[in-house]
Amino acid sequence: MDEKRLTGESGEKAVLVGATLPGTTEEVTEEHLDELAFLTRTAGATVAGRFTQRLERPNPKTFVGKGKADEIATFIKENRVDIAIFDEELSPSQLKAVEKVFGCRVVDRTNLILDIFASRARTAHAKTQVELAQYQYILPRLTRMWTHLERQRGGIGLRGPGETEIETDRRVIRDKIARLKEQLRKIDKQMATQRKNRGKMVRVALVGYTNVGKSTIMNMLGKTDLFAEDKLFATLDTTVRKVVIENIAFLLSDTVGFIRKLPHSLVESFKSTLDEVREADILLHVVDISHPGFGEQIEVVNETLGELDSLSKKIIVVFNKIDLYRYTEKEEDDLSPATSRNYSFDELRRSWMGANPGVRSVFISAKERSNVDELRNLLYEEVKTIHVKRYPYNDFLYDL
Repeated sequence: MDEKRLTGESGEKAVLVGATLPGTTEEVTEEHLDELAFLTRTAGATVAGRFTQRLERPNPKTFVGKGKADEIATFIKENRVDIAIFDEELSPSQLKAVEKVFGCRVVDRTNLILDIFASRARTAHAKTQVELAQYQYILPRLTRMWTHLERQRGGIGLRGPGETEIETDRRVIRDKIARLKEQLRKIDKQMATQRKNRGKMVRVALVGYTNVGKSTIMNMLGKTDLFAEDKLFATLDTTVRKVVIENIAFLLSDTVGFIRKLPHSLVESFKSTLDEVREADILLHVVDISHPGFGEQIEVVNETLGELDSLSKKIIVVFNKIDLYRYTEKEEDDLSPATSRNYSFDELRRSWMGANPGVRSVFISAKERSNVDELRNLLYEEVKTIHVKRYPYNDFLYDL
């Protein structure tokens, strides 16, 4: 295998393509492309350009209009771009048509995320989960994958199962999917047994959008040394640690980060990982308050939690990275709607602390260790409340 692919450093040049559809704004589209650029860099490619177009509806053939498609194709040719990445999921016919117009490889957001997951998977469990999602993505696009295999190997969107020759046969892929599902069922059963063997200890799960600092908080609270870096999906495997605050112990788990338009196949294949969320007593919803779109990220996480029937759980919202939050004072004659940047830190603190009596919140910087004691105290209170109900005659003293 190509060594650059194994490290995720493809060295490819990419163009990004997005669309402003009804119900959204150009500003939101640009924020989404910023995230797509982050995903692209995480996959190891360099962004050479980005294109957007306002559309009433996607073109059924090329997604963007003919004029915009020709404009992008010219840019790709003049700048020797290797790959075009769309922020929306494209149909198999659209992928084939766009590749013909652009004259380069084309991947959509789903394929890009799957590619990053493939490069991030470390354990047999994570690799099996990602491989299943990849085969489910490949199956309806089989004809197009054959075209790729004839031209070249390696590069973003072609990691893993897309590179083997015989396994691109539909029957073989269906058989492979069935075997992977059976393999995951066995792993899920083992993991369920492991969770059952943990007894009735209070369980806390870290959830949140990808790259908000969950692993850093896990390291801080659990005194662990998990992999944490400024890239998306740094953590794929769930890690569980016993944490003790004062005289009470509980289990803390770190889970895979959520993201806008997370492929459904990934949600399904990562079922056992997300079971840590379903079975938790308390959720620590970590939010990157320095991100301009943190409000939308909160909505994405809440939607995913809703799909997991976990929104009714006890939730503590942890606003992380307060050291990076930048307040921009709004001009008096500015009639545009206020944004998160127009609220001072104190105003945000007051609004979130009192907005929802059922959801408690705390503002910290895990990196700078700011307000960490406040988080520990709040977590201690919530864990103790559950612990006392669960063990009414226990003095909750642990052998430390």
